[in-house]
Amino acid sequence: MEKLISRKEAAKILGISVTALDQARSCGHITYVQYVENGCVYFTERALQEYVARCTHRARPLDNNPTYRKRRV
Repeated sequence: MEKLISRKEAAKILGISVTALDQARSCGHITYVQYVENGCVYFTERALQEYVARCTHRARPLDNNPTYRKRRV
């Protein structure tokens, strides 16, 4: 069985606030474990890794000159 991580620890690991973590959880962006209704919420390390992978975007190179023509002076 995987180690369960509390909301506060998970937010610290991800570098976000507990409120932002709760929003991601309620929107379905991150999976969680809750044994009883209205009980404590826990996360697994795998769920945190999947969330980070889903939220990571590839950087695009900066395009300073969108055309090949030089500007007229």
